[in-house]
Amino acid sequence: MLTVSQLFIYPIKSLGGIEVQSSHVGERGLQYDRRWMLIDEQGRFITQREHKQLALFRTAIDADHLIVYHQQDPSNKLFVPLQVAADQSLEVTIWEDVCRATAINAAADAWFSERVGMKLRLVYMPDGSRREVDPDYAFEKEITSFSDGYPMLMIGQASLDHLNAQLQQPLPMDRFRPNIVFTGGEPHQEDQMKSFSINGLKMLGVKPCARCVMTTIDQATGAAGQEPLATLSTYRKRNNKIYFGQNVIPKSFGIINVGDTISA
Repeated sequence: MLTVSQLFIYPIKSLGGIEVQSSHVGERGLQYDRRWMLIDEQGRFITQREHKQLALFRTAIDADHLIVYHQQDPSNKLFVPLQVAADQSLEVTIWEDVCRATAINAAADAWFSERVGMKLRLVYMPDGSRREVDPDYAFEKEITSFSDGYPMLMIGQASLDHLNAQLQQPLPMDRFRPNIVFTGGEPHQEDQMKSFSINGLKMLGVKPCARCVMTTIDQATGAAGQEPLATLSTYRKRNNKIYFGQNVIPKSFGIINVGDTISA
């Protein structure tokens, strides 16, 4: 039996995530997941790939705000209203996609710019912004948030356990930034899960996730190393890409919970 064991959201792309016990699944994935993003002066997204210190920012959500702080200065918090006024619209670029976003405010921009050491803006993806997934893997022009490409990422705990058995220093699941983690099954069973349901919600596994250098960044310290890519390349490399996890598109919407059974 496959069972949801952990759920994660990452409200601001490439910053720290939040573990939750339940979440609403919408067309863009889990609620609040990657709905905010930092952009540079050219309007292009930034990530831990180039700015490892982003790993040191932590996020939380209360009834009215997204809360952000740097782990080295936890008392200095930024409060971002969850309800965003859509009166400062601009175009942003994420990979090869250009989509509409809403600027938050000058105070948030200054807060991040000071701490990262470059001029940044914090933006939000409003409901009216439509960023489609890769048409090669879409069914009905499905959309996503500011994620790398798909609404959700799912990984089996058995896959991480199998990897860790080969490493001198085991790694936590946060290296891979999944939305859904499940227990049960065989290592990399998620690769074969093309159609399944969680709490009655239909989901489609559409494409194994190609992994990048972000997986080598320690999410607690911001330090980078060689693992897990060095080891994964010995058994999870195809066509010069290293795969770990399954990209998922939701086809029905509602609540999922830790403890839910995953059924075929």
